Amino acid sequence: MLSKYDEMLCHQTPTTFDHVVDSGDNWRENVWICAHDVSGQFFLSSHFGVSPNRNVMDASGLLAMNKTTQYNIRASRELRPRTDEVKVGPLSYEVAEGMKTIHWRLEENAYGMSWEVEFSAHMPPHEESPQFARSRGRLTENISRYAQTGRAKGWLKVAGKVHDIQPSTWLAHRDHSWGVRWQHNLYTEAQGFQPPPRQLGFLGDWHIFQFDDWYTCSSLREDHNAEVLHFTGGIVHAHGDPRAEIRLLHEAHDFQLIPGTKLLQGGRITAQAEDGSRREIDIRPIAIIYLQAAGYWPYKGFRLGRWMGPDWIDGERFDISDPTQMTEVSEAPTFIVECRCGDQVGHGMIQFGVYGQHAKYAPAKEAAK
Repeated sequence: MLSKYDEMLCHQTPTTFDHVVDSGDNWRENVWICAHDVSGQFFLSSHFGVSPNRNVMDASGLLAMNKTTQYNIRASRELRPRTDEVKVGPLSYEVAEGMKTIHWRLEENAYGMSWEVEFSAHMPPHEESPQFARSRGRLTENISRYAQTGRAKGWLKVAGKVHDIQPSTWLAHRDHSWGVRWQHNLYTEAQGFQPPPRQLGFLGDWHIFQFDDWYTCSSLREDHNAEVLHFTGGIVHAHGDPRAEIRLLHEAHDFQLIPGTKLLQGGRITAQAEDGSRREIDIRPIAIIYLQAAGYWPYKGFRLGRWMGPDWIDGERFDISDPTQMTEVSEAPTFIVECRCGDQVGHGMIQFGVYGQHAKYAPAKEAAK
């Protein structure tokens, strides 16, 4: 089936753009975008994704306010024949200028919030190292991703009140990934596959920290023994800066968790770069959003890529004032943080989680509690 993408001189196989290279049902392409003010009062988040071999396009819109309330929308639709329109229910995502400008909208709906936001790139994108893994001969992960930081402008309407989004006080971050996602392989038993080897636990840390003329982006995954399973990262400079991106080799971390939870309370990340330099960055969370409500982990029968019918939407509102009461949606928390590196002050986001055991943050005896 032809689409608007087939007009472009970018084909890499002798076929059309309406399908992907193989038939694996875990093949997925996904964009995530967020915007927040530097005070942490407002935190917006959305994903838009396609699972071509499941014939699904889905999206979400989340809004956290004042660390007290989170509004959620999840929507899903049949992908074909509208393969070339990134719109699901009231949510839409449009690339106005590649790697520079994104238009992100949530139309009026029954769930009490709407917005129109323009992402404007502040610095070039960072391309991560590919992530590839097999388990017992079966491909479990094969993914490419890039990330970028910028400014946000537009408006937000919630509970009948309109708030301006000004680039002087609002930042934005986004990523774009495609390939076989490892998370979907956690549920292979339900599809009749041999279960994957049992994981006793792992730590995940993916972050973007933005300063005036540079940002750092990295992704770290450790097993329950705190051994590194995957790491990729870089330091990127502002548009027009002659300095090239600096690749990161590894990071050390010292996180503090909110007592009684595995949620981030603060910490320090030390990034070691290939040029021999080190960046010590102290972080302090100023807002949180629970991405499990978007379907990054199962919630209310939905997760990314699941067939929900030709046209489906759901949502609700959370009281998030007490983090110890958020266990039902605590699997994919994302934090807006104030960052300090020497005398520089910045802001950014971190998707952080400790799942099961971890030698440093959840030893076996504590993880069992």
